[in-house]
Amino acid sequence: MKLRDFLIGVATGLAASIIIKETSERISPFVPANQVLDNVKTEFKKESPIDGSWIYMKTEDYNNGIMTIPVYRGGITRVLNGELETFEFAADARSGVVVELLKV
Repeated sequence: MKLRDFLIGVATGLAASIIIKETSERISPFVPANQVLDNVKTEFKKESPIDGSWIYMKTEDYNNGIMTIPVYRGGITRVLNGELETFEFAADARSGVVVELLKV
């Protein structure tokens, strides 16, 4: 095998991987649900330890009165000052930003 043929193969492989990556991001432009949950947990851990957490992997529509956006729904449970606190949240599926946080 010639070096030229090998380099053409490597270049073709790189080009194909870039095209596949770009196409997959356009098809599913959402932040992974696990990453959103990890970000929310990181913010909660700044105040107190977390007892439990969950997130739905499928998006649902959230209407804030002005527009409708796809969101992930999830929840966090923590113990603060000896009391159990439970929070539910909705996070924008495209950016991961929490758009709603409710203490249950």
